[in-house]
Amino acid sequence: MTTQPDKDDVSSIGDHTAAVHAGNMIDAGSGAIRTPIVMANSYLLPDDPAAMNWSGTDVLMYTRNGGVNQLALEAKLAALEGGEEAAAFATGVAALHAVFFTLLRSGDHVVVSNVTYEAVWRLFSELLPERYGVEATFVDVSDLDAVRSAIRPNTRILHAETIANPTTTVADVGALAAIAHDAGALLTVDATFTPPPFYRALADGADLVVHSLTKYINGHGDAMGGAVIGSSALVDRIRHDALVDVGGVISPFNAWLIMRGSVTLPLRLAQHLASAQRVARVLADDPRIAFVEFPGLEGHAQHALATRQFGGRGYGAMLAFALDGDPATQNRFVSNLRVITSAVSLGHDESLIVHVGPGARGGSDGYPEGFRTYGHLRLSVGLEDADDLVADIRSALARTEITGARRR
Repeated sequence: MTTQPDKDDVSSIGDHTAAVHAGNMIDAGSGAIRTPIVMANSYLLPDDPAAMNWSGTDVLMYTRNGGVNQLALEAKLAALEGGEEAAAFATGVAALHAVFFTLLRSGDHVVVSNVTYEAVWRLFSELLPERYGVEATFVDVSDLDAVRSAIRPNTRILHAETIANPTTTVADVGALAAIAHDAGALLTVDATFTPPPFYRALADGADLVVHSLTKYINGHGDAMGGAVIGSSALVDRIRHDALVDVGGVISPFNAWLIMRGSVTLPLRLAQHLASAQRVARVLADDPRIAFVEFPGLEGHAQHALATRQFGGRGYGAMLAFALDGDPATQNRFVSNLRVITSAVSLGHDESLIVHVGPGARGGSDGYPEGFRTYGHLRLSVGLEDADDLVADIRSALARTEITGARRR
């Protein structure tokens, strides 16, 4: 005898079913089977609102505190990530800032990956230390001994990216969680490069997972958002301190767009991951390429860790590489591409590439030698046919005259 699956109990259904149904609410007024866009900024108050908490989030009253589309999206994100609760913000950076703003105090110390998102680098190298007295140590999170050595008695947070942007260094989430928890600290991870169901860092011990919803979870390049997912105790603090009273709430329309985009997330990820593996192999086999960093390649420093941690599901869809030539050579290659688009961001339906020259980013101590010598091309592999992406890359390489080569 089989058991009837309950679409409201995400523990009883598969990833694809959860992506379709989690968080969705049938509209009581119209009977619409999809949560409608509710653009109101205010909701009807009870007959006697005198006892209400005007900063509360337990009832709908004002969209900065919470709205229909935000709540629906949060329910879906918590279900997909395997967390108790989620809080949705206007951007991924707003979500990251919300975590640090809520959980840190003057005099606290943070250990941060020495390869991290630019906004996080500035928060911990400049803004939080100078304005609020928060100390930060940047460390290679792939060196667990170095991470342990960086921990202090006042360390409150260890922060890493599951796959680092742009070097593709893979963080051992379970090991980092153990180090953080032994020190009485929290492990927070930016998992934008590894959305569920590809990987769920909470299951390996992370306390909070942050996503830029703008990227894979939305997946269509037409909405911005961020999210923090974890235990109710932690997320409730972040919601009340940084969402309600700092005001970084996601708009109803963006929440609705991301909710819509997330339905196809498992299907899209399968294409992203498979195509990235193929593209990485083509680049690695071409003598005109100076280096390729992608966890799915056997020569990647964390290939074995990535295979174990991601359970053979894939290795992400982000690559960093460079042609064996000067910055002008990298730019010519990009201009010769016809299918792949030169633009920032990642996780979109279309493949995106951006050229970052050597020395263009501060805090590059954690960057491998190839990045410091050549700069890099960051490629987000999209949903196009893999054959077309490979043909585009090969054609662009053929049309690019390799000049200023430094390796040969």
